[in-house]
Amino acid sequence: MDNFLNKLERKFGRYAIPDLIRYVIILYCAGAVIGMINENIYYEYLCLDMSAVFRGQIWRLVTFLIEPYGFSSGMGMLLSILFFVIQVQLFFLFGRSLEQAWGTFRFNMYFLSGYLFNIIAALILYLSPIHSQIYYSGFQYIYWSMFFAFAALNPDMQFLLYFIIPIKVKWLAILDAAYMLYQVVQSFYYGILLYSQGASGSGAAYISMGIAIIVAMANFLIFFFSTRNYRRVSPKDIHRRRAFKKQTQTSNSGPRHRCAVCGRTELDDENLDFRFCSKCDGNYEYCSDHLFTHQHVKKFM
Repeated sequence: MDNFLNKLERKFGRYAIPDLIRYVIILYCAGAVIGMINENIYYEYLCLDMSAVFRGQIWRLVTFLIEPYGFSSGMGMLLSILFFVIQVQLFFLFGRSLEQAWGTFRFNMYFLSGYLFNIIAALILYLSPIHSQIYYSGFQYIYWSMFFAFAALNPDMQFLLYFIIPIKVKWLAILDAAYMLYQVVQSFYYGILLYSQGASGSGAAYISMGIAIIVAMANFLIFFFSTRNYRRVSPKDIHRRRAFKKQTQTSNSGPRHRCAVCGRTELDDENLDFRFCSKCDGNYEYCSDHLFTHQHVKKFM
């Protein structure tokens, strides 16, 4: 998997969108606006209804990403807004940390694969004996699966549970994983039960939620096993290398650094930093995205 991603990055890395999480948050906020106005707009015109897609409403393959956020009514609205703001801040934290650790291209691929997996799941549900036309889950669980990737990279970071109790991220991830497993079992149990009672619509909603959770966790596991040896680049180290590069760079010279994986130089992106790998046999230089992720070159006699 790691070699496959490296090959893709060499060919398509230049098309990766920097700071993708910013645009993801825009979609998330758009869903919140729809949820506040009338979430039925989403399910009538925007959700992933495969029967409608086959009738030509192909925009649904994109607009299903704008899943409405469930706001409470009355006095609970203020609490819902508070939790929404907290979620947005957490998504920014998770997303930017993952992009820094994985690199822009792999972070883009994380969302692209999650997007494609959800469409495939919706198609399978539609073509299966269940014949569920509407895939009721949007992209919510893909967003939250970023937390597991973040916890894998920062297991000892502490959060304040309920703003009071300090707890390490790895323990929160374990609790969240147990809750996700409970949700999957519950979703399939109620989905099958409702189908057996003739309530096919409600049954499909439960089953699609369970499948969406499985898809999100599968997406996380794929990237976890392909990036488990990654190390985060220290921000202080990045700043030091940038300062050194500015001091030594001359305006009339060609590229002085070139990444042995993606081939990019300091002329392609002024924010790139380069370093030689001490574990590789030979003079192999890598950009910050690949310094800790490449396969070490070993020469055998």
